[in-house]
Amino acid sequence: MMFDGNPRFKESGYTQGFRLLRRISLVFVAFLVVVRVATFIAKGADEEIDDITGKYEFLGPHDTLAVLEDAGKLKGYLDVLQGEDESDEVLSYQITLGWRKNGHIEIKTATIHQKYYRFKGTVERGKGREEGDPDYLRLVGEVEIVTIQGDSGEESTQKTQVVLKSLGQSLEEEEEN
Repeated sequence: MMFDGNPRFKESGYTQGFRLLRRISLVFVAFLVVVRVATFIAKGADEEIDDITGKYEFLGPHDTLAVLEDAGKLKGYLDVLQGEDESDEVLSYQITLGWRKNGHIEIKTATIHQKYYRFKGTVERGKGREEGDPDYLRLVGEVEIVTIQGDSGEESTQKTQVVLKSLGQSLEEEEEN
């Protein structure tokens, strides 16, 4: 053993081997911790999302996209608050075509007053921690607002990149009341 750097006391091979083994063990444990943390982060990012059923905020603060997923098919509606010059307060566009395969989503609504909506994007986990929390899921992609010209039938499209956050169950219940 070595005491206070005194060269008269030499370490035995057993002590040197023990120190080397201890260092290797610490490096191995540190490696396992890094791998475990990286796996946890990757799993959280790529976590399988089984169902996207719920309500999502849309383009405006009072616009809502409601989605019901059934075996990869999407049904539901899009409620859009109208301006003061419109006769209807809210227009409810039914989803006519909607599907989800893996994380990719496509939605198209019915046409009302020469206008309809399309969405193409992906589903991601948001910042909400539990399934009923606001922003638990996000639909990230592009919304197209398609306007049909009355005389010619020609379509003009306005595209917007969006992040549609889930409202959460408590907010959905408040909206229904």
